[in-house]
Amino acid sequence: MAREKYVDTLGPGNAFREWLVQVLGERIGDRGGKVNVYRVMPASHTVCRYEFQASGLSVVAKFYGEHLSGTRKYDPVQAMENEFYALKKIEPLVDIPRPLAMHRDFHCALLTEYIRGRSFYKYLKRDDGLYDRLSAIASLQRRLHDQTRCEYRKEKVFARFHKNLDQLRLDNEARAKYNRLLGEWWHSLFLDRSYGCRVHGDANPMNYLFSRSKVYMLDLESSMEHANPVHDLGIVAAELKFYFAIHRGDGRNAEPYIGHYLWQYSRNEPEFYAITRTLPFFMSQGLLRMAKLGLGSDERAFVFREAEACLESIRG
Repeated sequence: MAREKYVDTLGPGNAFREWLVQVLGERIGDRGGKVNVYRVMPASHTVCRYEFQASGLSVVAKFYGEHLSGTRKYDPVQAMENEFYALKKIEPLVDIPRPLAMHRDFHCALLTEYIRGRSFYKYLKRDDGLYDRLSAIASLQRRLHDQTRCEYRKEKVFARFHKNLDQLRLDNEARAKYNRLLGEWWHSLFLDRSYGCRVHGDANPMNYLFSRSKVYMLDLESSMEHANPVHDLGIVAAELKFYFAIHRGDGRNAEPYIGHYLWQYSRNEPEFYAITRTLPFFMSQGLLRMAKLGLGSDERAFVFREAEACLESIRG
């Protein structure tokens, strides 16, 4: 669950504050005012909210030069530019925090507008209108997928899964088992498509924000083109399954919500059933992503057990 911590106040003469003033112009009112800084946690990078005291206007900066997971072979300038231009492409299509500017000299800072609201995670915790929230997320994802159709590259789908497995550093026996299962999925027809699209890539509950009558898609660093749209659906389904299993005592209680979400996404019954046949592959990937998050032993065991079961559904 995201939280904020006050860390500093920037006054006139601070170089970063002056850049913010330059970018925001007349929107901030008092150009000589102070700016409060709040660290947003948890996050893969240093992320801060900057609030102008006089006007109350806030913006968010994500610093690609301050990656917190120690990722190797990581080009922060390229990552910053990739997300900025991806946001520019996506902005006319779906609701996202508008990209405002980027600056490589400030630890590769990407600046976006700040949207005040409640994340899907908070609704998940309270079971507060969960069916309606899932319907809104399904509609948002459908708009993104439908409006970004492009060539489908199946090999990239599998390369991404194998990269995820590489990061888990499994023993030889476990890795060989996953490789065999992935081979069976590759040779099946379930993942073949006539076209692909851009996907969010990180459709976890923290990255969907409800504000008034809208739902916003956040953090598109993992967004990618030429993908299978069921990728995003599988991540959401995996997150629901995990949450209900760990926090509600039984992952099976997530199934009505998953079914509702998939039905709301689907155009018709044949598409719904096609999605449900493909979904386990991407649910498995979504579950295995969680294994990199420092889970407890029981949670980790659940993730691997369910991920393997999802892949083995190809044999059913």
